[in-house]
Amino acid sequence: MRRPHKERELTAVSADGTRIHVEVHGDDGRPAVVLAHGWTCSIRFWAAQLADLAADHRVIVYDQRGHGRTAAPASHSGYSTDALADDLEAVLAATLEPGERAVLAGHSMGGMTLMAAARRPVFREHAAAVLLCSTGSSRLIPEARVVPMRPGRTRTWISRRVLGARAPLGPVTPLSKRILRYGTMGPGAAPDRVAECARIVHACPRPVRVAWAHVLGALDLDAEVRELRVPTAVIVGSDDRLTPLAPARALAAALPDRAALPDPAALPDPAGLTELTGVGHMTPVEAPEAVTGAIRCLVGTYLGEKEDVA
Repeated sequence: MRRPHKERELTAVSADGTRIHVEVHGDDGRPAVVLAHGWTCSIRFWAAQLADLAADHRVIVYDQRGHGRTAAPASHSGYSTDALADDLEAVLAATLEPGERAVLAGHSMGGMTLMAAARRPVFREHAAAVLLCSTGSSRLIPEARVVPMRPGRTRTWISRRVLGARAPLGPVTPLSKRILRYGTMGPGAAPDRVAECARIVHACPRPVRVAWAHVLGALDLDAEVRELRVPTAVIVGSDDRLTPLAPARALAAALPDRAALPDPAALPDPAGLTELTGVGHMTPVEAPEAVTGAIRCLVGTYLGEKEDVA
């Protein structure tokens, strides 16, 4: 039986003064893993990874600005990919020793955070390897398949308004769970995992959700991807409607240093992508074993620790 892992909380102060809520799970001296969650989520999104990895890793998680226990920016200028990179740098500086290396994993907007920080000195000092889950670097709205129409201006126009809608999400109901499953998860997602994602997403404040939707709608991190000069692996679900297979494949192909994941449950891809069959956008929740196994693989390969990927 696994013993309870050590946990502590701290605050990292970003460049603009935003106070970032950070948690460190696991014992000092263990291989370090940093997890960055996506749009409308929180630390809770990584529950499965924390439960598994904290037994033999030091796992650092934080709430992105405006999410969870991190306050929203004081002004509109606080919503940007540069601000996300600032926050990540603050978290790395607050939790890792000088020169200490870690495996960094980001889901959706968390992956975009890692891309945005690719040129930053603190990122380059601490990143041993990167895992990008269900994310993209540009053209998110035109590529999204949330609206069941052929690609084109009309679908892009509707998608932009759906994803940036100002309407409140309200309480979690059977209808809202069905809508969430359709838009963000695979058709076979377990009901308890759908419910947990719904509780997390619905807890995101509406102004924060809308403000970040506008940032993501104009995203262009293609140049930053080319600066991501650490071994990087990409995971995507075959049924991801928000960051589908085609842009994920382009993202993987653009990486200067791709890291392969020998996962027998996933489909190999010539561009170095790992495709999870039947999984939607919420890969760490829908396929926790695959995502956790990928992190363990990267730790074992790039931090010099023997890890069991099975």
